[in-house]
Amino acid sequence: MSLITRIKSAIGLEQRSTIGVNGWPIPLSASAVNPTTAQGVSAVYACVQAIAETTASLPLILFKRNGDDRERATGHPLYEVLHSQANPEQTALEAREYMQACVLLRGNAFARLVRGWDGQVRELWPLNPDNVQVQRTASGLVYDYTKDGVLTRLLAHEVLHLRHRLGDDGVMGISPIAAARGVVELAIAEGQHGVNTFTNGAKMLGVLKFPGKLKPEQRANIRESWASQHAGGSNAGRTAVLEEGVDFQALSMTLEDAEWIAARQFSVEEVARLFRVPPTVIGDLRNGNYSNSVEMARQFVTQTLRRHLVAWEQAIAAKCLTDAGRRMYFAEHQVEGLLRGDSANRAAFYSSGISDGWMLKSEARKLENLPAIEGLDDQPKASAGPADPSAFETPKGATSNATPAPLPYPSKQQEAMA
Repeated sequence: MSLITRIKSAIGLEQRSTIGVNGWPIPLSASAVNPTTAQGVSAVYACVQAIAETTASLPLILFKRNGDDRERATGHPLYEVLHSQANPEQTALEAREYMQACVLLRGNAFARLVRGWDGQVRELWPLNPDNVQVQRTASGLVYDYTKDGVLTRLLAHEVLHLRHRLGDDGVMGISPIAAARGVVELAIAEGQHGVNTFTNGAKMLGVLKFPGKLKPEQRANIRESWASQHAGGSNAGRTAVLEEGVDFQALSMTLEDAEWIAARQFSVEEVARLFRVPPTVIGDLRNGNYSNSVEMARQFVTQTLRRHLVAWEQAIAAKCLTDAGRRMYFAEHQVEGLLRGDSANRAAFYSSGISDGWMLKSEARKLENLPAIEGLDDQPKASAGPADPSAFETPKGATSNATPAPLPYPSKQQEAMA
């Protein structure tokens, strides 16, 4: 180690190599992992979009309690803000999708609440979490929002704050990529290794065998000529012309290449585990089939989305409704559409509910988005009791020309004919 290197090391200016063992890049520093670089990993982007898109596309309904029943509070100003139009520039889906993505990537999401003359929320404006500073004061939390050099202080009741997982300070949330940076760092390093390999043509696909010994200048010329014509992605697939007994010997995949491919596949599982998303939801179908894919889609709703949906509903009750309003109104996502299954399972589910008496026919049609039929629930049910056998007996001395009902199985039909 030279004197200059020692001095740089002492003051923290040492230079480290970016190339590790076997040519693999050394993982990035923690500061290099941010929401932008993390989304460069396809598995991270897919997990964030799967949760954000699904959460935002689910109907978020404001209900009004009516005794033991409930009804949609379509006349309340907050109903349109949550269901249709968050603000004059953004739909409810766009605003909720952005905020949910901020929760997953940054751990926190903020939205400014604009109230009308009656104190009810009439607009919801998402804020960039990078421009928000949260401070605890004697009177409570305050939010300092900076935009275009202008600082605006918002009080706690003016901000809708969503957190991923509450940190030790009790104020800010922690995102998955901040809690497990190493997983994302490794995935980024693996991706960079592949990009460098295919961009620079560093992967040795074969060797050129010459019958005689080459001079140094000959090796340099051949190396430059071969690199200019066949190295890099733009020259892939070109036909090589070999002269004077030169032979090209292709090389099989090395162990390092096989490990790199396996590591890339394992990174997908690691990222999916980090966001608690089933791999089949983000397109990893290596271990997926029809049976487990359906079950994992159900688990995606019940285990992955449930926490985020409840966080939205409780934050809305805490910030968008008053104490009196919380006793009368509540917000809830409609997830029945994600859990309905195929048409055969839905038909069996509705049939069971109607026959057992805990569901009405009109309710089943409403869940299927079918128009109501007046008097449908007033129709008498068909009698399912046993019929009188004597009513179907043939009188003595008479012959019956009626065709007997077919038996359920072909084997039973053959036994009857015998």
